[in-house]
Amino acid sequence: MVVMTSIAVADGTSLPGYVARPAVAGAPTGVIVAHELFGVNPDIRGVADDLAGAGYLTIAPEFYHRHAPPGRWLERDDAGREEGFGYLHRLGREQALADVSAALGWLRSQPGISRVAMVGFSAGGHLAYLAACRLAVARTAVLYGGWLTGTEIPLSRPEPTLSLSSGITGRLLYLVGGDDMLISASERSSIGTALSGVGEVVSYPGVQHAFFWPGTPAFSQAARDDAWRRILELLAS
Repeated sequence: MVVMTSIAVADGTSLPGYVARPAVAGAPTGVIVAHELFGVNPDIRGVADDLAGAGYLTIAPEFYHRHAPPGRWLERDDAGREEGFGYLHRLGREQALADVSAALGWLRSQPGISRVAMVGFSAGGHLAYLAACRLAVARTAVLYGGWLTGTEIPLSRPEPTLSLSSGITGRLLYLVGGDDMLISASERSSIGTALSGVGEVVSYPGVQHAFFWPGTPAFSQAARDDAWRRILELLAS
């Protein structure tokens, strides 16, 4: 069952979210899906639906809510990228963490939920990594999250998000294409080192950034299938 909800955030704003509920009593783990640059688009809603189909109560929050109208999502074109980067560059680290904290609280208030996980894509992967470092997230799957080693976006300031990795208390799985032009081999190595003991990096040879989405130039069915299998194994662990 799919519904929309609105959650109060500590800074006084209201966080809209797309909620997908299992058809029957589900797992004790609730899942937050962190959207990529383009917002809670049909692809992100599809992930939430698939997670609900696997038995997980899932919410996909609209992290651009302070500046974009409710329900706003963007096309994968130049105009969508320009608008999306405009929103991303106005989303501060503490604002994003306040949003995740609100979503965590909402999930934990739901019957039968005892722990929370996150799945994040690209910019949302960065946000999921950040949340794993600062909040009580039990399991985190990061798909090609960028900017972790630098300070290019507000989410990565004042210090690079990767430098916060010692704060991870759960398990983190980082999934990335071996030919991802946005995340270099050196960066992937640094992420792997930072995750020693708390997670792992899985790199798919010959695969590019944003490989998860059918109908896009970078799509890889084999990588998507393997990534989905690993995500479900992580959530069930």
